[in-house]
Amino acid sequence: MRSYLKKALLKPEENTANVQETVSFILADIERGGDVEAQSYASKFDGYDGPTLVTEDAIERASEALPQTLKDDIHFAHDNVRRFAELQKATVRDFEAELLPGFVTGQKSIPVGAAGCYIPGGRYSHISSAIMTVTTAKVAGCKHITACSPPHPQNGIPAAILYAAQVCGADQILAMGGVQAIAAMTFGLFGLPKANILVGPGNQYVAEAKRQLFGRVGIDMVAGPTDSLILADATADPFIVATDLVSQAEHGYNSPVWLVTNCRTLARNVLTAVPELIAELPELNRKNAEAAWRDYAEVILCDHREQMAATSDEYAPEHLTVQAADPDWWLSRLTAYGSLFLGEETTVAYGDKAAGTNHVLPTSRAARYTGGLSVHKYMKVVTWQRATREGSKTVAQATARISRLEGMEGHARSADARLAKYFPAERFDLSTGD
Repeated sequence: MRSYLKKALLKPEENTANVQETVSFILADIERGGDVEAQSYASKFDGYDGPTLVTEDAIERASEALPQTLKDDIHFAHDNVRRFAELQKATVRDFEAELLPGFVTGQKSIPVGAAGCYIPGGRYSHISSAIMTVTTAKVAGCKHITACSPPHPQNGIPAAILYAAQVCGADQILAMGGVQAIAAMTFGLFGLPKANILVGPGNQYVAEAKRQLFGRVGIDMVAGPTDSLILADATADPFIVATDLVSQAEHGYNSPVWLVTNCRTLARNVLTAVPELIAELPELNRKNAEAAWRDYAEVILCDHREQMAATSDEYAPEHLTVQAADPDWWLSRLTAYGSLFLGEETTVAYGDKAAGTNHVLPTSRAARYTGGLSVHKYMKVVTWQRATREGSKTVAQATARISRLEGMEGHARSADARLAKYFPAERFDLSTGD
């Protein structure tokens, strides 16, 4: 049996009909009007009238404006993400195999040609999103990578985002945010190649634009508010648990955080500590965390660790932290999460910023059926086959009979024609047996 020591007051919001209609209208408007219309929306929503495509000179000035320590940190994070992506890429290999004598099949991985990477602006400057999205596209082998980010009205894209995007391999950087940026990358505006895939987190308008365009382009996922769950037992440090919950609640007013535990004392201590820690945050962070904790957070008490694991799998969190004994048991048992953080010694913030694993992850229980952004998202795993005449003989006979059973006579005849050409002296029973 599980019980709630704290229950969410609200459910995570879905995109409203108004958001869907607004996004649909803007996308249609920009597709008709092209560069001029996109620039008009950028001027309206971003309040920015500077150059749309960032110049090399602007990137160089951004580099010069940054302290060396920050540049070193960006290179450190980029190197970790790059090396992890390279390890991921190595897990998918091209192969060929002779399934039957004379009948060879194979697999080949082909990167998409053009990637569009959205880097959020707004409340925070997401340097790490530039690193996560652009680096993985580069490792995958995409021929062209466009990065875009909302510019500040007077200063354009923050210098650190420009520098990170350039270091990680962006071919061009678009000073534009919101639906208009998604449209520009999809439709190939401002001289950009049309994107084959759109990736990266954004607000509800960006997420809705990606959803509506899916099919015309690939997308990483339809993302909602970020969410995090911590599994903790009596061995956990309540201060660390509370700190980690608060660190994720600051993402936004509607970002759920959940604690699942089998220790009532730990739960009570965390419930006491969280409001105190939130009160110590800077004003904007504090307002986000206060609302998220008040309206969406939950603290769930379970009888034992199996029940805790089952609860976690039900919630399928974007970020899942285990601060409990026997981490190997949890690693083996848990099945639904975007990214897993085992032990007190690591934390979601590491994965968000610099550890190497990607922070673009499935939200809103999508971890039940998908993982997060990886080098594989930018790659198409395709198949091929070839055969000798003798090798195709048995396959052709089976194909003809199955096709006729299905009522697909044209398919059957494509197999018949080869048998007749390659083996004219032989007779084959190609009926269904009915």
